[in-house]
Amino acid sequence: MGYTLGIDIGTFETKGVLVDENGTIIAQAARAHKMLVPRAGWAEHRAEEDWWGDFVFVTRALLTQSGVDPAAIAAVACSAIGPCMLPVDAGGAPLMNGVLYGVDTRAAEQIAALTDRIGQEVILTRCGNALTSQSVGPKILWLKESCPEIYARTAMVLTSTSYLVWKLTGTYVIDHYTAANFAPLYDVNRLDWTADLAPEILPLDHLPRLMWSTEIAGQITPAAAAETGLAVGTPVTCGTIDAAAEAVSVGVKDAGEMMMMYGSTIFIIQVTAQPVRDARMWYAPWLYPGQHASMAGLATSGTLTHWFRDQFARDLGADAFAVLTAEAAASPKGAKGLLCLPYFSGERTPIHDPQAKGAFFGLDLTHTRGDLYRAVLEGIASGAAHVLDTCRALHAMPTQVLAVGGGTQNAVWMQATSDLARVPQIICEKTIGASYGNAFLAAVAIGQATPDDIRSWNPINRVVTPAEVSAYTRQYPLWRALYTTTRDIAHSLSDQGA
Repeated sequence: MGYTLGIDIGTFETKGVLVDENGTIIAQAARAHKMLVPRAGWAEHRAEEDWWGDFVFVTRALLTQSGVDPAAIAAVACSAIGPCMLPVDAGGAPLMNGVLYGVDTRAAEQIAALTDRIGQEVILTRCGNALTSQSVGPKILWLKESCPEIYARTAMVLTSTSYLVWKLTGTYVIDHYTAANFAPLYDVNRLDWTADLAPEILPLDHLPRLMWSTEIAGQITPAAAAETGLAVGTPVTCGTIDAAAEAVSVGVKDAGEMMMMYGSTIFIIQVTAQPVRDARMWYAPWLYPGQHASMAGLATSGTLTHWFRDQFARDLGADAFAVLTAEAAASPKGAKGLLCLPYFSGERTPIHDPQAKGAFFGLDLTHTRGDLYRAVLEGIASGAAHVLDTCRALHAMPTQVLAVGGGTQNAVWMQATSDLARVPQIICEKTIGASYGNAFLAAVAIGQATPDDIRSWNPINRVVTPAEVSAYTRQYPLWRALYTTTRDIAHSLSDQGA
């Protein structure tokens, strides 16, 4: 028996945790970084500085804080934002910044061209997903068409987690859950890469080797040990995307169980017994063979609350969110008839519209900052409700919803989501998220725990129960109509470069 280490690279922060064999937290550490937005619709990280630099910093902080002998760490697992696109050269050095997940919408033309040529039904049947801004394949094609000099030097295309695992072990690997986001290069029926649909995108030997998330990818190399302080030879798992590790952290493991992650974006994962394939949602094999995942994600959630704070409460300093939440709590449910479309970076599921625009509608001179902030939270909650409505339409409603992430500390946001989506939400004792899930997955990988043990590692703390709110009954249909009514205007603004 030994300690396990979990590290997660998020959109704005890296978190790490060291736990013992019972899941008791021995040490925690974090480091902030920025999301780079070099132009509208683009979102990037610096792989060496933001991903690997943070991993090294947080790992060393955990070792210093805990005093644990690195040799006593039995395994390491990491996750990161995904799916990302990072081209590297023959030596594994990044050739450009990492292109982020669905919030980066630069490949809209490639998505349309590939969909038109291959056919959406063929893509859905073979890949399990329609091509959207979440898909890596079109972004690789964008690289080929827009940056041919970088593409010509590309020896391997990695995602954020696979880059970390390469830095730790010297091996290029990727888990099936992440690989399913590389459509149209991944065949979900064969669980393998495919060149059948779009051979022009990339030679398949430029993609990492496929593994399951809890398989051991390799061991800590002497070079990685020198930088991180970890012991040479420590096992490292294949890893996964942060949202999947976050779902594991709160006990999502059986068919019907759903995670609602409140982070920079809302991300939703439901484990299913059979594939749920619909163009409005995403599909992937789950972390373990024989299970499946149906997924959804909003484009801006915590990111939108940060934007609001920075624009309208920057003078409040460290107390800004507490003040804003108190003001929102004082505003009546429905924010006095104010609607907010949270599409400030376009939208992902279920509308998949990178040209969607954010909006406040219904403003009058009686509205206050608190009303605006409540409308922001209710707008994000309405986006989550739209996803749950899609699940209902697909006859794939969850048996239970487990909430996790920083947003679970915001009572107004949590209650609005339960009320609008009409589902109770379970919050476990530990809500630190993906890093804790990684520590658990590391324990599973070496046989120190079984998937069922997460129930004892992280028991239930409380439940948010939905209430019938007349204001939401009136306003939610109007919120749904607001997008469809203004969609053409939003697209026209995008066409004009606005």
